[in-house]
Amino acid sequence: MALSMFGRWATKAIGIGQPWALRTFSNPHFERIPTGQLLEEETLRDYLATRYYPVRIGEVLASRYQVVGKVGFGATSTVWLARDLIGRRHIALKVFISSSSLHRDEQSRELTAYQRLERGPVSHPGRQAIRTLLDSFIVAGPDGEHQCLVHPPLFDSVYGFLARNPIGRLPTPVLAVVLRQVLRALEYARLCEIIHTDISAANVMFGIDDPSVFEKFEQAEIETPTARKELEDRIIYSSRSLETPHRLGLPVLSDFGAYMSGKELHTSDVQPDIYRSPEVILQVPWSYEIDIWNVGCMILDIFEDRHLFYGTDPEHGVYRSRAHLAEMIALLGPPPPTLLERASARAKFFNGQGVFNAGIEVPPRFTLDQLVTGVEGSDKELFLRFMGKMLQWDPKDRHTAQQLLEDEWLRKHTADA
Repeated sequence: MALSMFGRWATKAIGIGQPWALRTFSNPHFERIPTGQLLEEETLRDYLATRYYPVRIGEVLASRYQVVGKVGFGATSTVWLARDLIGRRHIALKVFISSSSLHRDEQSRELTAYQRLERGPVSHPGRQAIRTLLDSFIVAGPDGEHQCLVHPPLFDSVYGFLARNPIGRLPTPVLAVVLRQVLRALEYARLCEIIHTDISAANVMFGIDDPSVFEKFEQAEIETPTARKELEDRIIYSSRSLETPHRLGLPVLSDFGAYMSGKELHTSDVQPDIYRSPEVILQVPWSYEIDIWNVGCMILDIFEDRHLFYGTDPEHGVYRSRAHLAEMIALLGPPPPTLLERASARAKFFNGQGVFNAGIEVPPRFTLDQLVTGVEGSDKELFLRFMGKMLQWDPKDRHTAQQLLEDEWLRKHTADA
């Protein structure tokens, strides 16, 4: 088992305090889901039970992590709240599907990213803006081995936080702190030669400065166990939500499973559709600047409860790159010739004179000023200027994370944070 900095510290700390005792999770009074009803990860496309490690609440993994309850699931993992018996604290445990079900780079990519991030400068403020890896280990399941990552537990993503908010948008002071943290994280990631490639409101998580939340979660699982489906070879559990803490911690950037190395230029297709940068669509060699574009697009999602671009093709009713480019042109005007000269996919969307001819009309011209309603007056002017520094056709024209951290609007709204 490879221990991180925390893991080594926790091991040394054994002499300071006795390890936590095991808790018993044997209350039989829980809702039993019918075996024919799909539950949680079972509802995902391409789900195969044998890919998932059959985690059981109450079991101990790696001789130190007792599982308390399920907090999430996805196509490649399930996530659990657990008790670190040696470290005497609660942790989040991410259990990946079997290694044989993942490509070689997929099963090690996220772990590699966190290991590289851990080797960065300890004193850099961006280090605290990235989710910490505490430990990693392999667990053997009935159908293969499973990589497990141990993190500090977090409350909820910005996306989930917005879902709890009736107005569906972050207040300006919270928005500014979120953006400052994301930019700090990107500046630090760049020092570690990491491009995130998948920044969204779902991957920015709020911390928790209220340990009682975990104690209440644990006690609730003992007294009123979550609903579950009992099968012959496994139990499928319902996820339990953490109670809203009295004190939220600062946001952190998480989920580096799609990261790319910053040591070289890339031309591969990355980023969620609506966040894809011009150079990714046009197949211009890209680097760190795609993350900056990504942040600029995300702002409208979390501040105006709408996307900046939708990319819905009028002929097909689904996302298409040509529709996305048409929207970019409607906002920013035509792309500069210097960008098109470097684009391998230029002929797919533009004629020899650089005129857009992808078979659809460019939408009516619109501006950021029309889309931003949450600020007014001189503050709006500063905010639009801030966004404009990120939303540039040519990556060479975008400001870096370090430069954006010095922006007047951002500094104004984070001065006391």
